Amino acid sequence: QVQLVESGGGLVQPGESMRLSCTGSGFTFSSYGANWYRRQAPEKERELVAHITSTGGYTEYAESVRGRFTISRDNARSTLFLQMNNLKPEDAAVYYCNVLIRKATGAYVEVWGQGTLVTVSS
Repeated sequence: QVQLVESGGGLVQPGESMRLSCTGSGFTFSSYGANWYRRQAPEKERELVAHITSTGGYTEYAESVRGRFTISRDNARSTLFLQMNNLKPEDAAVYYCNVLIRKATGAYVEVWGQGTLVTVSS
């Protein structure tokens, strides 16, 4: 079964740090780029926060988090990370990891984690 399982959300105060993790299974994690998205309110679209290539050699970030967030991966553990520093109240959201994988049929399928809630409040 192809799945992504996230962990690491919770409540932090502004200025603090938090690390999110996302572990993949049922597919060759190391073969695919991966993303972190967030949804700040139910009525808002999910926003792409960060992207990393399959080897981890290239990353890119949304302007709103550049310089504060770091995406990384450990392919030996099939795990994706998002290190979030200097958190701001506007970073509060449900965070999702995401991978676009190619099935044996040749079709591409998006796989999403279940989401983890990050609350930033004093």
